[in-house]
Amino acid sequence: MEQTKALNSLEPFLALAKSATSPAACADLISRATSAPNTFVFAELLDTPQIQAAAQDPTFSPHLQLLQIFSYGTLSDYLSHGTALPDLNDAQKLKLRQLSLLTLAKDNQTPPKSNLSYPLLRSALRLSSDDDDDDNRELEDLVISAIYAGLLGATLDPANGVVQVNSVAPLRDVPPLTSSAAAASGLGGLLSSLQSWAGRCESTLLSLETQMSQLRAAADRRASESAAWSAHMEQMLENERTSAEKKPTADSSHLSDRQGNSRLDIKSLLTSGNEGLSAGFAPGNYGNYLQGQQGSGLGQRFNKRGIKQLGNAGSSSSAGGGGGSRGDNLFGDIDNEDGMDVDSDNDGGGGTEGNGKKRASRRKL
Repeated sequence: MEQTKALNSLEPFLALAKSATSPAACADLISRATSAPNTFVFAELLDTPQIQAAAQDPTFSPHLQLLQIFSYGTLSDYLSHGTALPDLNDAQKLKLRQLSLLTLAKDNQTPPKSNLSYPLLRSALRLSSDDDDDDNRELEDLVISAIYAGLLGATLDPANGVVQVNSVAPLRDVPPLTSSAAAASGLGGLLSSLQSWAGRCESTLLSLETQMSQLRAAADRRASESAAWSAHMEQMLENERTSAEKKPTADSSHLSDRQGNSRLDIKSLLTSGNEGLSAGFAPGNYGNYLQGQQGSGLGQRFNKRGIKQLGNAGSSSSAGGGGGSRGDNLFGDIDNEDGMDVDSDNDGGGGTEGNGKKRASRRKL
């Protein structure tokens, strides 16, 4: 923004330079341009053909040197020429001091940075060397005017007698290679600054590459650990799945064996019951026989049903009244155990009421 403002301030003088055909007109143009409050760059004015043509005139040469000092020189350069250069008015003195302060601040920005002390500034800007308040006030006013002109950003520290520079505007022209100041503050200084900057960039790139390599290695390590953990989890799940598939098979075979044993026990019970009926056991003793054959785990409910089946089987297997009598006596015995009112003489003549109770008992069984 400061460059744009300075270039816009120089535009009127560039237009006037086209009509400056004499060395005197060029000298007057230089004096007016260097006295203007907002003109701080003069390279374009130096390059105009009219100014370069007037440089051949000996009377114009001091004005050309003055313009060059305002473009890329300092107050010390002006004073080094003595009386050979034109005198400066107050506006030109103020501007040349501002430009000299800008140069000092720019040179101070290169590492190692340090604050500009009041004595150093007074000596470089040719101000009074006394440390009284009036001399400090003149220096502080100069710094404040440079700050308001947009040449630099700085902070005054009167207690410590220093000026802390924070930023510098790029408003100084680069001197040509033929100039004596080129090696110190011109292209030579710019080249060394660029080389220093390139070295810092290379070191930064190397540091970034090292960090990237470390990040890649860490990412590869995390990926391998994740893959190993996934494989381990899959193996564990596969083992659990295989165990779950094997366990129901073993339980089913065990259950089948138990069911087979139960069927064998029932079959043997039925067989034993038929044998007992065929052998002609007395009804009163047949219950004891069944309990001995089937064991104590089947219970009274199963005994009754088993007896009913055995009784039916015995009745159907007997060849005559004798077998039927045994079956009836057997069921009569069961009815007596249940507390039913039946014929206790076992003569088959219990009457209609007794026979009905027997049938009810049979249905209950």
